[in-house]
Amino acid sequence: MSTTTPAPAVQELSTETRLGLYASMVLVRTFEEAILREYHADKGPGFDIGKGLVPGEMHLAAGQEPVSAGVCAHLTADDAVTATHRPHHFAIAHGMALRPMAAEIFGRTTGLGRGRGGHMHLFDPDTHFSCSGIIAEGYPPALGMAFAFRSRGTDAIAVAVTGEGAANQGAFHESLNLAALWNLPVVFVVEDNDWGISVPRSASTSIPNNADRAAAYGMPGHRVEGNDVEAVHEAAGRAVARARAGSGPSLIEVHTLRMWGHFEGDAQGYRPDLADVASHDPIPAYEDRLRSADVLDDATVARVRAQASAQVEDAITFAKDSPEPDPADAALYVFAEEAQS
Repeated sequence: MSTTTPAPAVQELSTETRLGLYASMVLVRTFEEAILREYHADKGPGFDIGKGLVPGEMHLAAGQEPVSAGVCAHLTADDAVTATHRPHHFAIAHGMALRPMAAEIFGRTTGLGRGRGGHMHLFDPDTHFSCSGIIAEGYPPALGMAFAFRSRGTDAIAVAVTGEGAANQGAFHESLNLAALWNLPVVFVVEDNDWGISVPRSASTSIPNNADRAAAYGMPGHRVEGNDVEAVHEAAGRAVARARAGSGPSLIEVHTLRMWGHFEGDAQGYRPDLADVASHDPIPAYEDRLRSADVLDDATVARVRAQASAQVEDAITFAKDSPEPDPADAALYVFAEEAQS
């Protein structure tokens, strides 16, 4: 059976670590609030998903920041992260540069994929980060990267992130099986935000705890309750250390919170908990906790927020000022091109 960590976490963290976790969550939320602002600025009249500076679907991770902050605090740029269609929090927490990330979301040529991928297809070789709009797609590639890291003799690891709904996909089970069979340095992370689009997990999943599924594949499974960043940090620290030591994969499931819609424009009529969601926002909750521990004061909070705002607004301005792709170049980067002699 899996183990479960209630909130709050037992282990006391250093002031530096706690401030780092807080700053990571604030930066992610500040970025997503700016994307939310720009996304909705010109979608009217009504709501036209194809209009505006940021056309297409948009999936934001407000409320899930404790997962990315707690996990990525243990990673380096040499480690790989594969994320979901809701990827911004993990991309930012793993160190992705905000300017090319924002430009990609805006579909500009200075973006990570030269504006061709959009927000669900962020690929960054500098931080070994990738994501996909396909459910559970990131799990098999994480195994490939973990296999490559081990073959090269490094201690780098792969972190594969998905939602609780994806734990019912074949790729999830196939990946856990192979990772355990080959003893690969992988940490599997499941973000349980209670809702698979508009379906509650109780209507789609036969067990209440996906971490229990780890036992079937011979690896440790651990569920973190309370959306507590310090509890996530503790569980992830054990799993990352295990992977780096060559002891194989682990599975962590975090009971987190999706504060906003599955996608922007989602009316969320299926959610009976909407009136209570804001009271469970993990950022003010953690801020209050750190204030009580004399880790945060008004000046520190103002400084962290100002720094985050400056970084984010710089990235948004950079994206808006960057050129859009030329339609004449639509076939570029699709086929391999021979170097001219």
